[in-house]
Amino acid sequence: MSNDDIVASHYSGGSLLEVIQDGLAKLNKTPADVSTEDLGPVDEFHTGGRAATKALLDQLSLAPSDHVLDVGCGLGGSSRYTVTEYGCRVTGIDLTPEFIEAGRTLNQWVGLDQQIQLDVASATELPFATPTFNHAFMLHVGMNIADKSALMANVFSALEPGGSFAVYDMMRTGDAELELPVPWASDPAANAIAAPEIYREAFSAAGFDLVAERNRKDFAEEFFAKVKAQNADRGGPPALGIHLLMGPEAPVKVKNILQCMSAGGIAPFEMIGRKPI
Repeated sequence: MSNDDIVASHYSGGSLLEVIQDGLAKLNKTPADVSTEDLGPVDEFHTGGRAATKALLDQLSLAPSDHVLDVGCGLGGSSRYTVTEYGCRVTGIDLTPEFIEAGRTLNQWVGLDQQIQLDVASATELPFATPTFNHAFMLHVGMNIADKSALMANVFSALEPGGSFAVYDMMRTGDAELELPVPWASDPAANAIAAPEIYREAFSAAGFDLVAERNRKDFAEEFFAKVKAQNADRGGPPALGIHLLMGPEAPVKVKNILQCMSAGGIAPFEMIGRKPI
């Protein structure tokens, strides 16, 4: 089994749409009346959810005329947010066929299937004529991509001159042990978490100018503390949330992240590179 297959298998659950529909039913929602906002808690599969997406994308000055690439789009939640919030057209790619199939259905539910195209593809072998996109973003995806140089080179080629690539990934900040499973990997072969300097080098080698960088550890700790408090108040996780995507090992995956982050071993970072004009 290739690394791409291992990654895709890690995220495949077999019944994503059923799980999401069950969660919506508990909220008295149906595919006929669900909104992009309703889906946010389950389809923004990264630390901080929609708030993290907004914090990253607000830095790109997106315009309605832009065509944006969502690298590792998952269920397409960030693509839907981008279209809804900024009016852009979005193309998303992901290794996991089940995510893409479910994401296309969710796009139809909320009436965004004409503005968003989701395809199965690898970030290191983008299937587009170049250059194609005004901007690109990637949220908690690089931890599954060992070849950061190939990733950056592919995205650089796909961008128009002056376009930006915004990354929000969990990165290595120390030697503290990171126990598996974590949300992005159960098999060591799928775990490609790397230090910020590896990303900086890959940005530079591809030709990007690194124009912004921010350590989001404080934001992440506040997010996890808030989720813990909300779960305690309601007596468990919400009807709709990313725990549904992580499966029965969700508590262990989150615990392993928190332990390593607390020990100084990992932290989420934002980085934005710009392709020179």
